Amino acid sequence: MKRAYAVAIAGAAVLMIIFISCEKMEPVAPASDEVLDGPLESLTYAQRAQHLRGDIAFFAPFTPQTGLGPVFVATSCGSCHAGDGKGHPFTTLTRFGQTDSTGNHFLDQGGPQLQNRAIPAHTPEQIPAGATFARFTPPINTGLGFLEAVSDADILAMADPGDANGDGIRGVPHWIGLPSYVIPRPGALTQGGRYIGRFGKKGSVYNLLQQTATAYNQDMGITSDFEPIDAHSNNPVDPEVATNVVHDVVFYLQTLKAPIQRGPTDPEVAAGKQVFTSINCAGCHKTQLTTGYSSVAALSNKTFSPYTDLLLHDMGPGLDDHYTEGSARTNEWRTAPLWGLGLAPNSQGGQYFLLHDGRAHSIEEAILLHGGEATNSVNAFKQLSPVAKQQLIKFLESL
Repeated sequence: MKRAYAVAIAGAAVLMIIFISCEKMEPVAPASDEVLDGPLESLTYAQRAQHLRGDIAFFAPFTPQTGLGPVFVATSCGSCHAGDGKGHPFTTLTRFGQTDSTGNHFLDQGGPQLQNRAIPAHTPEQIPAGATFARFTPPINTGLGFLEAVSDADILAMADPGDANGDGIRGVPHWIGLPSYVIPRPGALTQGGRYIGRFGKKGSVYNLLQQTATAYNQDMGITSDFEPIDAHSNNPVDPEVATNVVHDVVFYLQTLKAPIQRGPTDPEVAAGKQVFTSINCAGCHKTQLTTGYSSVAALSNKTFSPYTDLLLHDMGPGLDDHYTEGSARTNEWRTAPLWGLGLAPNSQGGQYFLLHDGRAHSIEEAILLHGGEATNSVNAFKQLSPVAKQQLIKFLESL
């Protein structure tokens, strides 16, 4: 009896050792401020279930048997947004064909997006002779629901087309036409039948439904009830992705959490934020915005810090690719949100590829390449002491 008891005790001890050892071997989950993916807090059970369905669909690859192509850029949404982060030069998109507000004159030759890959027996597209083009690095996905929920009135209130305050910044909204399937949001403002765009490098996309349906069609060659025309042949094709799947992906994007700043109370980070404001980077990269009403309660009437005004700005000849979308000029770009900036290398191979096309390989290089309405801020940056520059960079890396 004593022997059996001793054996049992020894066995329990061995199991405990194994359990403790396994615990130590388990990977430690990264802190929530070190990753971009993850749902909003306070979602209902049903909303979390839809978010999960959208998550699965977002990263699910397509094949020729499930509708991929015949020409395409990527095989899934997630292949351009690793961990919901910024894209890499290998996943950068090429848009071509429009030089002014008269529209894209190369739609019959594959415009506006180059599909540089093809399934077997088909040929990838090439940029037609005479077409101008720009390369667009995929942005981070997180926090998009907050940006979508900002009211048009708030966006318009930040515009200053005549530079009334004399700071050299003249942000303007991009008034765009809507595809038939897009329903304007409640309280939407309109000008000549056009509405304020807020997504895309040029602000040429109205909402996340349009963004998602267009990405399926232009990036993967996948038709839907929303975008039923094949991007290669320009012919109608039966839907290759179900409507409920598109809505699940839209909901997934809407309900991804906002990037969380790291170390906001660090004295160097706090000092860097003051420098950011003092040289008027905040003139375009607004430090706070507020959402209006949203059908998702977790997004309604929230104050958040994306560091954008969602407006178009003249960024000078150095960033003019002589290509545009909608009625934006070729030198105008929507203010890129800065939140998540410090985590960009996680999805970019351990280094930075910044600005609309990834040409800048450091935050300082990206700042110095700004021109146009940012000239005063860039000149002020150049005059900063080495300590102040370091503080500013540390603040930007904390976002």
